[in-house]
This record gives sequence, structure tokens and C-alpha cells, in this order.
Amino acid sequence: MEYITTLSMIMLTFAAYVFSRFLFMRYNNPLLNVVIISSAIIVAALFILHLPYAVYRPGKEIMTILLGPTTVALAVPLYNNRAILRKNLVPVVFGVCIASSLTSITAMSITQMLGMPRDIVVSIGPKSVTAPIAAQVAEVNGGDPDLAIAFVVVTGALGAIAGPTLLTLLKITNPVIRGLAMGTTSHGQGTATALMEGEQQGLMAGIGMTLSAVITSTLFPILVSVLLHS
Repeated sequence: MEYITTLSMIMLTFAAYVFSRFLFMRYNNPLLNVVIISSAIIVAALFILHLPYAVYRPGKEIMTILLGPTTVALAVPLYNNRAILRKNLVPVVFGVCIASSLTSITAMSITQMLGMPRDIVVSIGPKSVTAPIAAQVAEVNGGDPDLAIAFVVVTGALGAIAGPTLLTLLKITNPVIRGLAMGTTSHGQGTATALMEGEQQGLMAGIGMTLSAVITSTLFPILVSVLLHS
């Protein structure tokens, strides 16, 4: 019975994703964010069926494990398009390094000034990297992996909705810059949105997301030590 319930929760998630993606592709409206709509459908289904989160959790954990191989697979397009990265290597690496550090420093500093507990401060730090890496980085440094994933989802959704409009208002039209900004700050959701703008934007977003994950994983323990004096 437990296996059937877990499988049902996975199927529910998949169905919610397919439907949400259909809406987004059909109307091409940034407000129809796939993650937000999917989450709303799942929450509504659990509420209507009077099912607690504990019932959904086993399926969620299986899907979270699958995020790891998916993230590693991003190395394939990165390798296939290494010529573009090589051409822009210095500004790309420097820009992603600065952006990744500033997003973590800003988020952690604000929550620290608001008097939030240490685990929340640490958990919000890696909010701009992909979920499985953010969870691991937060846990290793004393944060809550589930909370870190929640911050990642919110960050990605906001970036996917507001990012393209904000870049356009700032008159940033260069596809390399637009893609890099979306991938670095909004990880997978930003990358998916950038890909809809064009292949080059999607490629640079994937590069930005990958490099951001590597840089954040490397520098985050140092940032935690400096900001939290631990």
C-alpha cells in the first residue's frame, strides 16, 4: 500500500508538471510559472484529499534524488559548447563569481540583521543554485536542506517571472548577458525561461547555473565563516 501511495504522489507531481507546462507554452505568460502552478495543484490536491505532507514526502524524496543526475548531465551541453565558453571565459567566470558571492552575502546579511536563527541564515545563502546542490551546501554548513530547497524554489520562480522583464527594462539585449544573468541568479527555472528566448540565451544560462553551483559550493563555507564568525 505504501508503494502505491508513493507512486501515486510521483504521478500526481508529473501530471501537475505536464499540465502547468502546457499552460505556459500555450499562453506564453511569465505569470504562469511552471513551478508555481505545479506546486499550487499539488497543494490543492493534498488539501482536497485530506492528505498530510507526510504522505507526499516519500515520493518527493525519490524525485529529489533524481535531481542529482539531472544536474550532472548539464556538463554535456557545457562541453559541447565549450568554444563559446572559452571565448568569453574571463568575463563569464569573473561575473558569475561576483554574482554568486553577492547573492549569498546579501541574503545572509539581511536575514542576519533581521535576527533570524543561524540555520535560516545559512539555508538562504545558496538560494540561487540548483536544489540538490543548495540542499547539500546548506546541510554541510549547519543549515536545513528542506528550507534551502524552499528558498531555491521561490528564488527561481521570482527570477523566471521578473528576470526577463527587468533585463529588458535595463535595456540589456545581449543574449550572452541575458542568459548568464538568468542562469546565475535563478538556476534551472531561469535557464528554462532563457531557453525560450533563444538557444544562445539558454546555453549561457546553463553555463551560468553550472558555474554558479561550483563557485557557491567552493566559497560558501568561507562566507559562512566570515559572516557568522563560525
